[in-house]
Amino acid sequence: MIGQAHVSDANGTSIAWGETGAGDPLVLIHGFQQSHRSWRRVAPLLADDFRLLMPDLPGHGLSGRPDAPYTLTWYAATIAAWMEAIGVPRAHLCGHSFGGGIVQWMLLEQREKVNRLALVAPGGLGREVGMGLRFATLPGLGRALTPFVIRHVLPIAMRHAAAAFGNPEPEEVDRAAAMNRIPGTDRAFQRSVEGVINLSGQHVQTMDRVREVAALPPIALFWGEDDPIIPVTHGREAFAGFTGVTLTTYPDAGHFPHLDVPADFARDLEGFLRDPHRAPARPPPAG
Repeated sequence: MIGQAHVSDANGTSIAWGETGAGDPLVLIHGFQQSHRSWRRVAPLLADDFRLLMPDLPGHGLSGRPDAPYTLTWYAATIAAWMEAIGVPRAHLCGHSFGGGIVQWMLLEQREKVNRLALVAPGGLGREVGMGLRFATLPGLGRALTPFVIRHVLPIAMRHAAAAFGNPEPEEVDRAAAMNRIPGTDRAFQRSVEGVINLSGQHVQTMDRVREVAALPPIALFWGEDDPIIPVTHGREAFAGFTGVTLTTYPDAGHFPHLDVPADFARDLEGFLRDPHRAPARPPPAG
């Protein structure tokens, strides 16, 4: 674990999480087939100013793998319950990729938990997504291949196409491979993917419901210009016409800017979270 290791029960499962730093609470939510260790390169840079709370999502890392729906609604409710269990009623939320989709869903359904919202190459803002995730939803074949892909193909890809995964250290690849062999991981992955993706791409779009939120928080997006999984155009187009929303891009980063350019990312995230003049997000007039 990064920092002090903890395990808490929430919404019928166990949540393993690391904590380090002091200051305003900042919850960092990782993406598909990652763990809280996705934040390993930026946590030391943020810990002087924030109390970092880094859970392993259910179905990932060292957290439980219940027989659950693994929908965005379920994940959002579980993270909200975990925050209550650890005595953090409200925090800044930062989510990467699928984790970005989860924190957006918390904005829709647990608005009271969200102080400011940071989205790192998030899902849920457009249809396009990497073909590998689409193939996982092939009827019959996707579910049959998922265990083999997660346990055997993914570690090979992390080693031989390392740039696409933020250039992980060899020990991190080994750690991820061990976590992905835990029983129940493939079921969690399959249900998570099918909950938001099909053969035509991402079928759950946060922007379809954003006007339901009476008062949006300040929102910032962070994206690698060379993202091969979720294109940066989603960030440019989804919030067109909004005020109180910024997009910071990194020309030398892919889908993992917090791993590719950690110092730049940490500086920009801290600047967003600590800016006293940052205005709440507001959508353009309807129609």
